Amino acid sequence: MTTAPLNRRGFLGRTALTGLGVALAGSVEAFVRPAVASAVPGRAIGYGPLIPDPNRILALPAGFSYTVVSRSGDTKMDGGESVPSDFDANGVFARQGGGSTVVSNHEIGKDEPFGVPAVEGLTYDTGARGGTTTTTVDAEGKWLGQYVSVAGTVNNCAGGITPWGTWLTCEETEARAGTGGFFLDHGYVFEVDPAGQDANRGKSPVPYKFLGRYAHEAVAVDPATNAIYLTEDASDPNGLYYRWTPPQGFRGGPGALRGLAQSSGGDTAGALQAMACFQDGVHVRDLSQATEPGVRYTVQWVDVPDRDAKSTPVRKQFTDDQVTRSRKLEGQWWGDGGAYFVASFARTGDGSAAEHDGQVWFYDPATETITLKTLFGVNPDPAVDTGNYDGPDNITVSPHGGVILAEDGDGISHLVGVTAEGEPFALARNELNDSEFCGPAFSADGKTLFASIQSPGLLLAIRGPWRRPML
Repeated sequence: MTTAPLNRRGFLGRTALTGLGVALAGSVEAFVRPAVASAVPGRAIGYGPLIPDPNRILALPAGFSYTVVSRSGDTKMDGGESVPSDFDANGVFARQGGGSTVVSNHEIGKDEPFGVPAVEGLTYDTGARGGTTTTTVDAEGKWLGQYVSVAGTVNNCAGGITPWGTWLTCEETEARAGTGGFFLDHGYVFEVDPAGQDANRGKSPVPYKFLGRYAHEAVAVDPATNAIYLTEDASDPNGLYYRWTPPQGFRGGPGALRGLAQSSGGDTAGALQAMACFQDGVHVRDLSQATEPGVRYTVQWVDVPDRDAKSTPVRKQFTDDQVTRSRKLEGQWWGDGGAYFVASFARTGDGSAAEHDGQVWFYDPATETITLKTLFGVNPDPAVDTGNYDGPDNITVSPHGGVILAEDGDGISHLVGVTAEGEPFALARNELNDSEFCGPAFSADGKTLFASIQSPGLLLAIRGPWRRPML
């Protein structure tokens, strides 16, 4: 996701570096260098080459089609208000009676043209304009309705689905009450129920302070232990990867986290810890130092002293020799018994140990390790569609095999698939503009992929001959 003051696209445009292509550590460890990657669009990788869209919105492989489900500013919600600006991450749930319910973040800070309307019982801070909307669609991806599900939050960026079928939406900010017109502190996680607007009244505006106050990106919940893993997109110093462990006796389920948050001592319930990595007993200060797929680090967890950051931002409460940092920790998804999480890019000029245009890591709670699964080398020319990709952001694990990444880099934007064998491929190309893709997530039946183009704000439903992506 784009965050001020550093504009991702402008930053890369000023950086001249050598490209390395893409690598993924899977059943086959592939390393695609520029000479090979330049031929990728013409090869039958994934679902085949992309076909230009006569409507200049979305290029897709043959046999695939898309529907524009909702447009910021144009589509009117159930209450008559305009759909808010800046779609971001999506949580997709099966809809009773068929079709899907899509909970969408709106990464709204201050000046976006269409804010999330304040609705009684759904608004955390009347001075803030971000939040989520919930859209219902039929089995073909046709819009049926849309409503506000939480309002009064800031920069709702990424999030995550819980095992009990709700959406955790995250504020990517550290804003305090009294700044920017806000009446309350921000930087929290909130929970949205896809069951309906009334299911959220008096419930979705409850901040989960026990998960910390910082620039949250995404969460992933371990269904076996209810531990919650969290990414932080921050700089000066770079952000951290966190784990929240529930208190003894906690049982996850509908309303359980909210009940914990509202209980006596709920602000500090459970243990919030930051990740520290080691390789052969040597502390790893920065994830960017991993420059080959397959690198594995052991993990230890360090207690956060003040999770609400009353005087010092959480990431600044640690010295560099206590934790492992990373530039641009972004999307996350639970799958294969662990958490996939993304580092979007790194440059030595921002304090990183080495440079890349994206990493995908896998945390395995059984072994307490993280493994570098995907490595994007620095893209030499993001404005040319040659099979080099940069800036992976949101991620989802595909029910058809491999993962799908939303590209938020410089130049052309794609939905990028990576096969289980380690081959990257373009699943979709934004032909409307150079805005980022956001929030790829499949319907429960695996037939529809929902995704967003953040600006001017489109929620899209993609359908086609899904299968295991081929080499």
